[in-house]
Amino acid sequence: MARLDPTLEEMEDVKTAVSEAVTNAVIHGYQGKGGIIYIEVTVEGQEITVSIRDTGVGITDIKQAMEPMFTTDPDGVRSGMGFSFMEAFMDQVEVKSEPDKGTAVIMKKKISR
Repeated sequence: MARLDPTLEEMEDVKTAVSEAVTNAVIHGYQGKGGIIYIEVTVEGQEITVSIRDTGVGITDIKQAMEPMFTTDPDGVRSGMGFSFMEAFMDQVEVKSEPDKGTAVIMKKKISR
């Protein structure tokens, strides 16, 4: 990402979105029990694409999972705002998931410089 000469705000946006996606994989995908999280970053022109993938429990209803305040956290500690933050900080967020096979979150952001 550095080679695109992003602003500090753009770097913070991507960092926050990636942090939310990784947290979702740990808390919800692997239910805190551990597992591998795959991170892939590609750059095309001035656009960065970040893919966060797990092989955890998957998401049954993606539309519901992306609703603000929805959470599957049994302790009720999580706010249910992870996908909302990702959508707020990135230009595009796509979620692909299959129950018992895992989830992929693909996020894109155009760097303005």
